Amino acid sequence: MMSALPMYRAEQDGMKAALEDARVRNLYEELYRSIPDTRAGETGRAYLDECLEQAGGLPCDLPEDWDRLEEWMAQRHEAVGRQYLDYLAEREAGAPRRYFGSRSHALYFLQGVAPTKFVDGSWLYGLLPQWRDDRYRNLIRIYLEELGEGRVEDNHVSMYRKLLATNGCEHGMPLSDGHYVQGAIQLSLAGNAAHYLPEVVGFNLGYEQLPLHLLITTHELKELGIDPYYFQVHVTVDNAGTGHARKALESVRALCPADDERNYYSRVRRGYCLNELGAGTVSVIASFDLQAEVTRVLAEKSVHGRHMHSNYCKVAGRTVNDWLMRPGDVPAFLRELERHGWIKRHCDPLQSRFWRLIEGECADMFGVFSGYEKQVIYDWISGDWQAGSPTGPGATPQEERDRRRTALLARRALRTGQAVLPSESPGDFGAEMRRFEDEIMQAGGRHEVMDRLTGMMSPAGHHTPIGLMATRMFGRMLDLA
Repeated sequence: MMSALPMYRAEQDGMKAALEDARVRNLYEELYRSIPDTRAGETGRAYLDECLEQAGGLPCDLPEDWDRLEEWMAQRHEAVGRQYLDYLAEREAGAPRRYFGSRSHALYFLQGVAPTKFVDGSWLYGLLPQWRDDRYRNLIRIYLEELGEGRVEDNHVSMYRKLLATNGCEHGMPLSDGHYVQGAIQLSLAGNAAHYLPEVVGFNLGYEQLPLHLLITTHELKELGIDPYYFQVHVTVDNAGTGHARKALESVRALCPADDERNYYSRVRRGYCLNELGAGTVSVIASFDLQAEVTRVLAEKSVHGRHMHSNYCKVAGRTVNDWLMRPGDVPAFLRELERHGWIKRHCDPLQSRFWRLIEGECADMFGVFSGYEKQVIYDWISGDWQAGSPTGPGATPQEERDRRRTALLARRALRTGQAVLPSESPGDFGAEMRRFEDEIMQAGGRHEVMDRLTGMMSPAGHHTPIGLMATRMFGRMLDLA
């Protein structure tokens, strides 16, 4: 099935690897904590210079003449639409899912792109101080919409965190430094927007175009019983008629300096190519290996479980504690569990004693594995038996319908303001809100108020209660500007 996936071009692998060393995650975390901060901005600038040098060597599909951008966008969206119709026709003719072989595969993807989704829209943060300049209005509006205009139910970061938590993925999984490249780029742009304005404009132009993978991902997540709402929102909001794609295109011309058009557009094109660096949607999907993932999950658990079992039970003459002493023995342990009948591959997992220890009434290992980890084990055991079924571990069709109904009701409650995400509800919210109000009241005028609100709308803070309040106030005051 995975042969249908487009893969990385071999000539790009070396360039991307150069940006995926051990610095990247550290830089991502530093920038996430520190923006706005002068020192963090300088660190991000050095990283951006490296990335832009690499991006300058990549093919660029933007027209060399910017008068053809309108035509380019129309053709691109038309091509994506045709490709998606072809995909749907293939599926209706019986073709398997193109991206996700199982539910665990989809959950793996959700975690793999999380570092980028957690900073959604951040590359535009550094433009907020330009709120008085109408040329920046479209880009600032895009940022506010990424923030849900201050509504927790529409804030993209809050939405994505809820999606992970709903599917047992809130604890995350180990990720390579390559998974943090895009987030580090976006945070670096956030801290250096004035210096890299053409690159910000170009990056935004590329990011806001509707990609084929977004449409397919939305379709297949829904098939697998995973709420696709976060992705559906991006399908609609990025439209080329009145959405973010249109605003992004209009901003290219609006922010061009009259005396430096050629250099400006050259930098826009280079910023556009920054979108190609790091681990993207398709490469994350293609990197999934179910056998490797179930081995990783059990090897990690072995560190905590190697002293927790009695010596009564032996597998192939060795105690379970002995098998778990060395994580490298896990592949052999799995083979022996299968050979001795503890695991029955390609059958209903309920027929496997090992699975019944993990899930079900009186399961001895209840609570040991997260929702995602259980899904990995379930899909690995069921194998061909599952045959693409979207149901989760042990879920009957009725249980699956109930789960979907619960998710739908939860989303409706959020959208009508009847619920607040637990992560958005700190214990002493009232005291924090009073400090926020005092700070705003002490501001010396409208401009100072807007500056203080901007500081509270950073990539790390906009999805908190104070950040959401600041976003609402900023949006209202922007409308009066």
